[in-house]
Amino acid sequence: MGVPRQLPNTITIVRILCAPVFLWMLLADAGADGGLRWGAAVLFIVAIATDGIDGHLARRYEIVTDLGKLLDPIADKALTGCAFVGLSILAELPWWVTIIVLVREIGITVYRLAVVSDHVLAAAWMGKLKTVAQAVALSFALLPLAAVAGEWVVWVNVVTMWIAVILTIASGIDYVVSEVRGARRARAADGRG
Repeated sequence: MGVPRQLPNTITIVRILCAPVFLWMLLADAGADGGLRWGAAVLFIVAIATDGIDGHLARRYEIVTDLGKLLDPIADKALTGCAFVGLSILAELPWWVTIIVLVREIGITVYRLAVVSDHVLAAAWMGKLKTVAQAVALSFALLPLAAVAGEWVVWVNVVTMWIAVILTIASGIDYVVSEVRGARRARAADGRG
């Protein structure tokens, strides 16, 4: 028995719609460690985890679509972008981290949308690794674990956030280099290079 053809894309769209709800929950009580903060963290973790589910379903049942390839990274960026901005608004994450991440994410997304009529760019392996690193780092930052488990959690969060930032920069560079090489190969194949 298969799955409905649009299920992976529906999961992706729900993930996009979760982003503003998550951000509201995070900021509603000024980031206090109460129920809304825990709820925001859990919503983020569940929503970002569905990234693997929709991709797995699409590949397993051979229902990968160009729309899915386009929307999936947008859903990830909406969730992680809201988390980075929300944590910076709450002064729990330096704005320079958020700015670096947003410049990379928005730049790549705008480029993807600009070339969508020419070709759809699926996420590369380094971009997927970056998304996982961001998800882990943001989950640690969102969950108010220091009050429960101790200050060591803060150091774990610092390390995971640094890894996420480094992978964000590295994957952005990898993406640009891959696109430049692809454009050169296309020009050479057309006899224009």
